[in-house]
Amino acid sequence: MYLSSLRELAIGSRLKALSDYFYQAVDEVYRASGAGIESRWFPVMRFLRDVGPTTVTEVATAIGQTHSAVSQLADRLVEAGMVVRQRDPGDGRRSVLALTDAGERALGALGPVWLALRRGMAESMGPRMAALLDAIDDCEQALAEKPLVAAVLEQRAALAREGVSVVPWDPAYADHFRRLNQQWLERHFRVEDVDRALFADPETLVIKPGGAIFFALYAGEVVGTCALLHEGNGIYELSKMGVDENFRGLGAGRKLLDAAIGAWREQGGARLFLESNSRLGRALGMYERAGFRRQEAIRPGSHYERADVYMVYEGA
Repeated sequence: MYLSSLRELAIGSRLKALSDYFYQAVDEVYRASGAGIESRWFPVMRFLRDVGPTTVTEVATAIGQTHSAVSQLADRLVEAGMVVRQRDPGDGRRSVLALTDAGERALGALGPVWLALRRGMAESMGPRMAALLDAIDDCEQALAEKPLVAAVLEQRAALAREGVSVVPWDPAYADHFRRLNQQWLERHFRVEDVDRALFADPETLVIKPGGAIFFALYAGEVVGTCALLHEGNGIYELSKMGVDENFRGLGAGRKLLDAAIGAWREQGGARLFLESNSRLGRALGMYERAGFRRQEAIRPGSHYERADVYMVYEGA
């Protein structure tokens, strides 16, 4: 499922989908049972029955919804004859919500349905039901102690002070080498056999022949990578430059490029080239600013079907 792959970033969407599922399921049960209410009415009606006539504000606080949402729901309940708005006997300046006789009768007939719902949920979800309810309790308590917006903004402020660093090959980052390059290859072209071979064993095909792989780190997260392939006789290829599309604008690409050029110079390389594609305008512009110059023809014996640009480093 796509949303599950986004983890925390899609938690609101996943909970909304789950909430809609439960609302729809309970509504179907209510209709099949001849109940006269809807699932979304339940929290307000049940609270009014348990507590008695209450203001919209008090209901909203009790059930964790906004004043506006409860007010709109109350309008529907009034239209359905389940609730009435009336003056508070103790304070005539304010109005309260109260169940009508029809609302009392509707709730009074739902005991068997609610028992079936409890048992049906237990049968459908098993121990996950109790785990879900416990997790919701814990989540609500944690958010009350540390509101989410404040926590996120604190982290955002801390991240704003972070910079991108470049580190050399580390086997622990091997999957990021594949992930970051596969991301842009699948978006713009396709993964070719030569790519798959490098992803499968970068240590053997890149590091051991005298090449290098670099990773760009931002606050401990791997956000970019590139490779320096040694073809022999001092000839090196800049390859597999990939930056996470969600972390552009941090300068990761240029820092990786500078690291690769620096490593090439340290090795006393005679020639440094790269192959790319004319569709990648932003990347080509970065290469040109770094000192790569486009050649008139594509490289003879090119490894890549997608390559229609051949560039050689001439110095910045």
